Amino acid sequence: MTNQEILSHVDHTQLKAYATWEDIARLCDEALRYGTASVCVPPCYIRRIHDTYGESLNICTVVGFPLGYSVTAAKAAEVEQALADGCSEIDMVVNISDVKNGRYDKVEEEIRTLKQMCGEHILKVIVETCYLTEAEKVTMCRAVTNAGADYIKTSTGFGTGGATREDVELFAAHIGPDVKIKAAGGVAAKEDLEMFLELGCDRVGTSKAVALLAGEKNEEGY
Repeated sequence: MTNQEILSHVDHTQLKAYATWEDIARLCDEALRYGTASVCVPPCYIRRIHDTYGESLNICTVVGFPLGYSVTAAKAAEVEQALADGCSEIDMVVNISDVKNGRYDKVEEEIRTLKQMCGEHILKVIVETCYLTEAEKVTMCRAVTNAGADYIKTSTGFGTGGATREDVELFAAHIGPDVKIKAAGGVAAKEDLEMFLELGCDRVGTSKAVALLAGEKNEEGY
């Protein structure tokens, strides 16, 4: 797998609370230069990115991030504003408290509501696997599938653990045929990127991919 093939599946990410416009502009410039799938950024930067880069960048943002326990109406308002500002992809965090309380129908309905708002835009659902039992992970696979979301995503990167081989394999066994997988959190080496893509992930979220790969040359000269 070439570096460019890997990067075409990467959501190039900068979600630190103290990210400056200089940080975000550097991220966007790298995304354009190296052909990443998207930039994943804080909602407050969407409009400025869109105004600066136009349609040349695929902008992804986060909703209910990173803890997930915002009420649905608040998440819906975030989605509405993000789309209005020029975002194309939404990574939402499920209400993990609802999951732990066994309120799976409520979780599924929230996902469905946000997907209806997104329409043709991509909705990825972060289930934060580090806090879930295996049975809860399987139930979330069903909820994401039933609600019509586009992706199930392992982690925020702000929890106690990130993506693992075991969780991706579990997802692959239990999601519906129209749901894709995004691994995120703890992706720190080229081997991690290759492993998750080989396991069937369509996207990998990380801030490190360009730094890991930009110094290497492949047969395409990159």
